[in-house]
Amino acid sequence: MELIAILLFVSILVLILYGYPVALTLGGLSVLYAVCFVDPVNYSALPPRIMGIMTNYVLIAVPLFIFMGIMLERSGLAESLLETMAILFGSVKGGLAISVVIVGALLAASTGIVGATVVTMGLISLPTMLKRGYQAELATGTIAASGTLGQIIPPSVVLVLLGSVLNVSVGDLFRAAVVPGLILVMAYVLYILVIARLKPALAPVIPIEEIRKFKGEGFALRLLKAFVLPLLLIAAVLGSIFTGIASPTEAAGVGAMGAILLTIVQGKFNIEVLKEVMQQTTLLTSMVFVILIGATVFSFVFRQLEGDLYLVELIQTSDLSPKMFIFLVMLVVFIAGFFIDFIEIIFIVVPIVAPIFTTLGIDLVWIGILLAVNLQTSFLTPPFGFSLFYLKGVAPKSITTQQMYRGIIPFLIIQAAVLLLIVLFPNIIRLV
Repeated sequence: MELIAILLFVSILVLILYGYPVALTLGGLSVLYAVCFVDPVNYSALPPRIMGIMTNYVLIAVPLFIFMGIMLERSGLAESLLETMAILFGSVKGGLAISVVIVGALLAASTGIVGATVVTMGLISLPTMLKRGYQAELATGTIAASGTLGQIIPPSVVLVLLGSVLNVSVGDLFRAAVVPGLILVMAYVLYILVIARLKPALAPVIPIEEIRKFKGEGFALRLLKAFVLPLLLIAAVLGSIFTGIASPTEAAGVGAMGAILLTIVQGKFNIEVLKEVMQQTTLLTSMVFVILIGATVFSFVFRQLEGDLYLVELIQTSDLSPKMFIFLVMLVVFIAGFFIDFIEIIFIVVPIVAPIFTTLGIDLVWIGILLAVNLQTSFLTPPFGFSLFYLKGVAPKSITTQQMYRGIIPFLIIQAAVLLLIVLFPNIIRLV
């Protein structure tokens, strides 16, 4: 029976790699295995699990955060933020690239949706950076890396889903992710400052005349609309969670309403925009929950086949230390990130290894942050990094795939260094 459980896991991965729909593969193949190998008496335990997902209060945060992210994308906030930040850092070498990183971090803290952030930043900032003489490799690498900050900087949909699967507090994950996220942002900025200092031609400064012109009449109001208001939204969402005033789900509701108000302030709100945002939110939410239901069926069948007990026994008999097991899991997640989406990894791999982490007495909040950073790294890794695909889709034809691959390598090294830092100093996640 244990070998049948492993065969179920392998066959699902194979079918997904062949391109079959994830939700239907997870649920459908698991049902077939259940009919063939699971005692029908146990079937009655499955419907309550599925209803438990549909009535899970924490998971209501998912559609609300998705709504918030898409609404902010429609608000034109990213464009205003980038223009303002570029001028504020205009006299600094590499200032435009630094502004892209900071705007990426702010959008991550406002939206938590990687694809939307990368596409938005690519459309807005890449032509500007190229026009101002930035090296294509530095420009594309900065945008792709900054766009994936939504994986780790709260409020992150990834962290909400990880909290649900690992059965830990989403608020604890948000709090634990703050310092690693800030370290990552500071590391990106430091790299840009160093490379711009060593090779000024790669990242030219903005002409002083242009800075003076932008800082003319109405600059204070533009600064307020572009910079202060998003910070207030972030403070309202994260502050209410960290101070215990609101749960992550309630804070997500605050964020969704705040995104609507910001869009109104930007003058971009109308019924058509609201309709489009609601349609996209429904589509993405449905996709997440259908995959989640399929993953629940898979997890149920896998445990009925005693696959989880077999893995625990395998780890115990192989004399693997907890650190070596963590390394193996992170390696599997990293490699899986080349081929399948982060949602699929969270719902296929994590439920299998989570009980083993619990058995080994490992802190699941720490594991959640390691997984989030790892998944973020897999978004950037050539040749299958999803962020690179997103950016390539909106980049000018003059930008080659090879340039994007070369540009992302320094940021991958930074990611790996930060991941190692979290491994070596676990207390980093307890600083907030």
